Amino acid sequence: MKEIEEMGPVDYLVLEFPGNRMTGEGIPLLLDLVDRGIVRILDLAFIRKDLDGTITAVKVEDMDAMGAKDFEVFVGASSGLLGQEEFREAAEVIEPGNSAGILVYENTWAAPLATAWRKGGAQVIANGRIPVQALIAAVESGTSVGT
Repeated sequence: MKEIEEMGPVDYLVLEFPGNRMTGEGIPLLLDLVDRGIVRILDLAFIRKDLDGTITAVKVEDMDAMGAKDFEVFVGASSGLLGQEEFREAAEVIEPGNSAGILVYENTWAAPLATAWRKGGAQVIANGRIPVQALIAAVESGTSVGT
């Protein structure tokens, strides 16, 4: 793994798949981002939440039976950042009967900028995301985001 001081910001996503339907539809787009050096996948894991609330890890190797053969390209994508606590937290936000993918990725496009800022003594003191739904709502209502 490259030196931590030279890394770009690291983000995570938890993607819910209603009814356990993991189609792999976005995989080519994700792979394109990786191929172009925009992101680097650090971890990708999957869990299933049964109707009774039981949480089960889903191995990428077993996903072909679920109609998601495209995910096999990510077998072994594990940096060790995801553990039982992260799986529990992800399970809390998905609905019973659904599955989720947990993706941890480095924003490699930002690595040179982040490295330069760190060398200059800067540090991130806050960050966040504005959900697309909030942007749409703001445009439709004619208000600013967050009001």
